Amino acid sequence: MKSLIGIIAGDPESINSEILAKVWKNKKNFKNVNIFVIGNYNLIKSQFKVMKIKIDLKKFRSFQNNNFKKKLMVYDIPLIFKNPFKIKKKSKSKYVIRSFNTALKFIKSKKIKGLINCPINKKEIFKNNNIGVTEFLAKKTDSYGKEAMVIYNKKLSVSPITTHIQLKKVSKNITKNKIIKRIVSINKFFIQKLKFKPQFGVLGLNPHNDEFRKNSEENKIIKPAISKLKKMNIKVKGPISADTAFVNFNKKGINVLIGMYHDQVLGPFKALYKFNAINITTGLPFLRISPDHGTGKDIIKKNQADPTSLMDSIKFFSK
Repeated sequence: MKSLIGIIAGDPESINSEILAKVWKNKKNFKNVNIFVIGNYNLIKSQFKVMKIKIDLKKFRSFQNNNFKKKLMVYDIPLIFKNPFKIKKKSKSKYVIRSFNTALKFIKSKKIKGLINCPINKKEIFKNNNIGVTEFLAKKTDSYGKEAMVIYNKKLSVSPITTHIQLKKVSKNITKNKIIKRIVSINKFFIQKLKFKPQFGVLGLNPHNDEFRKNSEENKIIKPAISKLKKMNIKVKGPISADTAFVNFNKKGINVLIGMYHDQVLGPFKALYKFNAINITTGLPFLRISPDHGTGKDIIKKNQADPTSLMDSIKFFSK
């Protein structure tokens, strides 16, 4: 029996409907997975009409007696709009959060195995700009502090210890305990889901690891965390100087690079792999994935959106 996965339609002012349509047209590539959309039926239908996309949609409210193979099923979430590509900020926020809450309800009642969310503009969705989907879901499921953002590619994965905070606040927000919890979470995920024990490489915070000076974060926080992780039988190397980490990871057999802040690992990773990756949240009581790209406002209605990352997100559930 195929697993059923809910895909949150996400930000209405985006390329999301386009990439949903493109993956649905290639649904033969889904192995052991059925999908449906959590979003506003009329909005998606209107956006398809504007983009001249011909796909059979069907609105549903009950999971019984529905065929998720023939038509793209939409579990309808209320939204009032006039222009399908221009939604008021307040309405958009309520719509997206309600979509997530609906997905969590389906997971709790075991209607779905996991969820995928299409991209959102977090500044317009969440009141606290330091919160993204990762933190939102962790708080909703009593998993806060256990969660980890993993940008996954078969060749290399990366994860930042701090996520959506200002650079000047990073030093005060990295702790030995936080590093240990994040790596333990990711290690458990790799063993359970991918069936192998990963080799971690932990980056230092400062250029050249601040030459390991006595009062550096490398000596006070990062090295003690690595020592503790090694005692826990986790394969970990470091602290590694960030300026060479992405050059030498293959030679060192590293599967996952852990950075101290968002752009320390996300920037080099995307330079190497562009958007050939998916965003996974570990540490939750279910599997959550999203495409590793933004809302693409600059290419809305231009038929230029690449659906690869969304397709890879769906395929990951068949592993």
